[in-house]
Amino acid sequence: MNRFPLLSGIVLASVLILGLGMSAAALGEGLNPKTLEQLRNSCKLSGANRALYNAATGNGLGQLTLDREILQNDNDHFSNSVKGGAITNQKMSGRCWIYGSLNVLRPEVMKKYKLDNFEFSENFLAFWDKLEKANCFLEYSIELADRDLLDREMSMLMTKPIQEGGWWDYNTGLLEKYGAVPADAMPEAANAENSALLFKLLQQKLRVDAVALRKLKKEGKSAADLQAAKQKMLQEVYRMLVLSVGEPPKIFTWRYAPKGGKPSAPETLTPQQFYKEKIGIDLSQYVCLMHHPLHPYGKHYNFARSRNAIDGKDQNFINVEIQEMKDLAVKAVCDNQPVCFSCDVLHDQDRGIMALGLRDYESLFGVKLKLDKADAMLTRDSTSNHVMVFIGVDLKDGKPVKWRVENSWGKDKGKDGYWNLYDSWFDKYVYCLVIRKAYLPAKTLQILEEEPTVLPMWDPLAE
Repeated sequence: MNRFPLLSGIVLASVLILGLGMSAAALGEGLNPKTLEQLRNSCKLSGANRALYNAATGNGLGQLTLDREILQNDNDHFSNSVKGGAITNQKMSGRCWIYGSLNVLRPEVMKKYKLDNFEFSENFLAFWDKLEKANCFLEYSIELADRDLLDREMSMLMTKPIQEGGWWDYNTGLLEKYGAVPADAMPEAANAENSALLFKLLQQKLRVDAVALRKLKKEGKSAADLQAAKQKMLQEVYRMLVLSVGEPPKIFTWRYAPKGGKPSAPETLTPQQFYKEKIGIDLSQYVCLMHHPLHPYGKHYNFARSRNAIDGKDQNFINVEIQEMKDLAVKAVCDNQPVCFSCDVLHDQDRGIMALGLRDYESLFGVKLKLDKADAMLTRDSTSNHVMVFIGVDLKDGKPVKWRVENSWGKDKGKDGYWNLYDSWFDKYVYCLVIRKAYLPAKTLQILEEEPTVLPMWDPLAE
């Protein structure tokens, strides 16, 4: 029995501090009474400060700081617009990248078959995405079974064995491999629309599987034994998915009713047939551009271990200046082409408006809160976290003033589901653009032929 537990704790703490190369003095100064008194004296509430105090404590900070001038000057006029389908709703899920990607394809389907509206089944693609990601994680668990679990890559993998977010390349791979179906062929499910608990359970299950695979490899089991164990684990994941969101159809019946015409004859199709024969859009003709100010522009990059399928490819992109990205987006939208993009929606957006300074917190508190784009990325203040679609642009003297954005948050959000994104907001918070190769200048297109520089999993835009 330890007779001196407190003393032992002090000794242990001292050893730890010394072991980390720190002294008690190096830890800095605490909040002592003198410091606290100075803080109190620095915040005397009188006059205008008292009015601010009363207003801020009695109202939400977001509404209190909303810039009325921006609201008054906002309008819904656009010089160029693309006709799209009805607003979609991802609800409480992280499937924006699926919605955004498919919302680029919908107008072409509507035009081809003369439809008033059309929607793919997002649930169908999300099902296969989850299964592919589970398999990818289990393969990484076998490959890296000898790594320490505190290794940086392993730590990141174990933190999020599977996640719902994704990239354009994920969508391309899923469509080419599994095809697509209309929304009514695999409708939404409660756990697809509100997916947090399902993902928590899948992550728990995959961590259990990773531990089991590591143990088998440590015991000297063969590669065939490890693959057999993984196959059983995947069967369990598949069952969890089917019970939660439904099972994807192998075949389905499709009919459509064109405007002013008779309904088509019913056709029995596989998802692959529907995508290749009825949709017929070549996604290999799209390129991902990124504005990543932490790395040289005019270069080809990819993110390590960013794929969703083990037999797929890691997300790759050309890094370009923000002006080039905007010029290409203008060209596409003015050519009646919707453009998928990703951005940071956690700043300066409300009431269907995305504009820098929409909320003026700095004036309220009298502090600096703004960082430039590069520093915001490095300090994790900003990153790409949502995917939407440009379907309009308002030009003045050939330059964009604002952009019309189709979102996937339902008609109750924004302006009946749409947003007005102002051009300065584009500069600060737009990160990625997916554009047809036909719009790229030859010198930019040639960059894709270069061997990509591999960026680590912990790159600010890769996490």
